[in-house]
Amino acid sequence: MSKEVQIKAANGWGMLAAVIVGYIASALLFLVGISQGNVLLIIAAAVLFTATVIATGGFFTLQPGQARVCVLFGDYKGTVRDEGFHWANPFYARSLGTSSAVPSAGVKVGEDSIEVNAGSSHGSKVSTRARTYNGDRIKVNDKMGNPIEIATVVVWRVVDTAKAVFDVDDYESYVYTVTETALRHVASIYSYDHMEDDDALSGDTITLRTNIEEVSEALRIELDRRLEMAGVDVVDARLTHLAYAPEIAQAMLRRQQAEAIIAARKKIVEGAVSMVDMALDKLAEGGTVEMDDERKAIMASNLMVVLCGDSEAQPVVNTGSLYN
Repeated sequence: MSKEVQIKAANGWGMLAAVIVGYIASALLFLVGISQGNVLLIIAAAVLFTATVIATGGFFTLQPGQARVCVLFGDYKGTVRDEGFHWANPFYARSLGTSSAVPSAGVKVGEDSIEVNAGSSHGSKVSTRARTYNGDRIKVNDKMGNPIEIATVVVWRVVDTAKAVFDVDDYESYVYTVTETALRHVASIYSYDHMEDDDALSGDTITLRTNIEEVSEALRIELDRRLEMAGVDVVDARLTHLAYAPEIAQAMLRRQQAEAIIAARKKIVEGAVSMVDMALDKLAEGGTVEMDDERKAIMASNLMVVLCGDSEAQPVVNTGSLYN
């Protein structure tokens, strides 16, 4: 694997002055040679002018967050990271790598493939700024085999320009492809949500819906590991969309509604039992009302019906004896 080596480039302003002097000197030599008929001065002027023209091609500028990869006839010489106006060997390659594309310029990430429209080439300048890739929604199966739709946004930047340029064919499309692959992998090792009838998924088990932070961190670590060979560091990765696939969304919604109803009923029954127990204890205190076990059971049954019923209870007044 390649490894970035930082080098320093000459100050561009000093070389600009030297180039201007070279142009002036070559013009003066040419005029003197013509006036005197001296062929040697004319040849010297031509050589000086040619060297000055070649030296002019060595100027370049770097903004903050940019780096230039210097390659001389296929040999990597180093990377310049200092911003400003610089001059370097004019024979350093101006174009490196193969086709480069960004999502807005022709990258289409689908469910099963990625298409890259070639056309422009990587220049020798590489951006080291943080960049954001907002992935499309993809359909995957979670740990339980349920089809879900999921999407992510990834913040990444190049930290090793040598790896980015030389160790992968196109580091930008590589990031996009690996992001989709890693997202599919992470989504497949977690379940969408807890299932009440599955003990293996209860307790502290991580799920996609209830543990967004943990899943996002797992995705970031997975991407960081896979993109290391491209010299890319993943700053952050977050899920931007998570839902059941349309074909099972309605069924899962009904299941969630049923689970919610069961949970609510359970809470109502627990509260009703507590209230019935408290009512019987209060009635029995101080001998206010004395009831045998059968009458206690009847009263408990009536109170449970009143407390657990969906509709409002209709009271019935007993005008006779308690035992009639």
